[in-house]
Amino acid sequence: MKLLPIVIAVAGALHLPAQAQEVPAEAGRSAARDAGERMETVTVSARRRDERLQDVPLAVTAFSGRALERGNVQSLADLQERVPNLTVYASRGTNTTLTAFIRGVGQADPVWGVDPGVGIYFDDVYMARPQGALLDVFDVQRIEVLRGPQGTLYGKNTIGGAIKYISRPLGKENGASVEAGVGNYDQRNVKLALNGANEAGTVRARLAVAKLRRGGFGVNTYTGEPVSDQDSAAARLSLGYFPADLPFSVVLSADATDDNSHARGFQRMGSSAFDPLKRPPSTSPYDIASGMPGHNFTHNRGGALTASYTVTPAWSLKLIGAKRRSASEQTIDFDGLPQTIADVYGDSRDEQSSLELQASYSGDAGSGVIGLYRFEGKAGGRIFNNFLGKQFTAADSTVDTDSTALYTDWTVPLGELWSVNAGLRHTREEKRALVLNRAFADPAFRKPIMTLADFDKSLAVSNTSPKLSLRYKASETTNLYGNVSRGFKSGGYNVRANNLAVPDSSHPYRDEKLDSLEVGAKYASADDSFDVNAALFLNRYKDIQLSVFTSYTQANGLPGFYGDFTNAGKASVKGAEIEFAWRPNRQWDVSGFAAFLHASYDEYMSGGKDIAAQQKFSNTPRAQFGLNVTRTDRDVMGGTLRTLAGYGYRSKVYPTTDLSETIAQPGYGLWTAGLVWEAARHWTVSLHGSNLSNVRYRTDGYNIPALYILDGFYGPPRQVIARAAYRF
Repeated sequence: MKLLPIVIAVAGALHLPAQAQEVPAEAGRSAARDAGERMETVTVSARRRDERLQDVPLAVTAFSGRALERGNVQSLADLQERVPNLTVYASRGTNTTLTAFIRGVGQADPVWGVDPGVGIYFDDVYMARPQGALLDVFDVQRIEVLRGPQGTLYGKNTIGGAIKYISRPLGKENGASVEAGVGNYDQRNVKLALNGANEAGTVRARLAVAKLRRGGFGVNTYTGEPVSDQDSAAARLSLGYFPADLPFSVVLSADATDDNSHARGFQRMGSSAFDPLKRPPSTSPYDIASGMPGHNFTHNRGGALTASYTVTPAWSLKLIGAKRRSASEQTIDFDGLPQTIADVYGDSRDEQSSLELQASYSGDAGSGVIGLYRFEGKAGGRIFNNFLGKQFTAADSTVDTDSTALYTDWTVPLGELWSVNAGLRHTREEKRALVLNRAFADPAFRKPIMTLADFDKSLAVSNTSPKLSLRYKASETTNLYGNVSRGFKSGGYNVRANNLAVPDSSHPYRDEKLDSLEVGAKYASADDSFDVNAALFLNRYKDIQLSVFTSYTQANGLPGFYGDFTNAGKASVKGAEIEFAWRPNRQWDVSGFAAFLHASYDEYMSGGKDIAAQQKFSNTPRAQFGLNVTRTDRDVMGGTLRTLAGYGYRSKVYPTTDLSETIAQPGYGLWTAGLVWEAARHWTVSLHGSNLSNVRYRTDGYNIPALYILDGFYGPPRQVIARAAYRF
């Protein structure tokens, strides 16, 4: 394996012999604290227990709430330039529907019934649907990004990795914060948090709200409506009881998010043969001239009950029960013109309930967790297609999911230097799809004339996924690790099935499986001024679930297409990642990363032929780099002034599975900068700019040759925002 010499070299470089240390580790840390040069220590819960990031034998990137605020991370999409081998953005025509890929594993199609490849967890509750999952960052304690399969620690869909959003916990003291922000494109944000507790701290409450508004990056020149704007509101309320004389606590929480933004704008990158005016491709990355209504919405609601009980000093129990539901409506004008060429309207709804029981142990014999996870979900919706004002089809379906998983993950010390970590998850999942897809004679979809698919089918799958990891404490400053693990994601049914065009389209697509080998090294200097983490990995990926648009010619000679699902056979994904953080003195902080990824298909059968050599992975850049520099000046107007600058680069990406070279995004880099002034106790004032060079970069697109559709969706342009926050 060509990567092996690299990891040996990295490990050798990071292994500092004990005699080379001029001062003991504890003395060095104490001196660093005295000098004010110690970097912020991030504690993570990646393995269901609190640990120092540098001690976790996994590829994890974590950001504290303070780091997220200072870095102007406003949503999960802003993490893309800060985390190795992560791709995350808003899906095509919406603003808050999440598309996420980690190390080439993900799912770009947000239609119901399709499971994501990257698990999104909000305060330990799995979010089954991507609608509304592109979470805005407010009142957050920490965000963790776990790379690689995590099935022995999480009950559902973490084949590629997990993104954990952890909100601020209930505090023992009364307090509040308020923040207001204004920026270009008429951006206006308000965030508020209130924390209350009784004198003993046994009863606590916290309320956090956010209202986020921004004008459009573009305009619908036909209707005058804005496109790619933001109009969202979110709220979270938590109530907790922490009795002083009992080893017990309970927290009840509720959250709500409403996104009432308009549709996303896009660039028409081709000229439609069905356009009577034969308009050339547009030049604006956002402006459209759609004849469809542009109002979209996504509404999310959730509630959770978390109870913890300390049985003994070593054993504790935790129960997490949650319910979530969402509803959304979107209009997608594929052609972006007033004419009815490819106009699509869709609405979806989702309900999920989950129950998780964890038993955790931490003692002299090691540490670990045993978990039982139950999930029940019902997702459904309708898609109405109007093609050329002549073809009217509608898909109406529901997918029920019933999943049970039993998992365990244990770490046992083998002497002073070695420890072994072993885990196992067994999953049984059942899916039932009720699908009725029809053609209609009228644009009101009231006169059905043909049935394209009508079935009620179920499938049941079982999977056992193991994990084995070995960690070696090479010195007081260096940990080396290696692990092998398996990831799993269940198959399902294509809710857009068209048996007349493709008779096999009502057959289920198969489960995904991924076997991963990872070796890594983590180094933290004795004085806490320098950290570096490196990882090499090799994944064997099987039965990859892909969403593709299939074009065909109907019996009447008119063009047609539908969204299909297929399994792509086998693939190999190998890569390397390195992250570092350096604080040479009290004034400067430097952090960054480099990531390299080579993903290739070993087998991809289509029409009885192996076309693996012609296929490429979507949403998977070969190279990523990031660098962030912060200068800190103290005693500036009675506070601390931080000057920040950052740069992130991504190599060429194919956003869509059709691998259109027109939609493909060449390599590009984004610059960010900021000024943050923090008073000793109360005030924070900041000015931030993102995409300062105003780069036009595509994140997604559509390519439907039968209808001459070729669209590109772009990331945000240059944005500047000023904020003022007061805490008391």
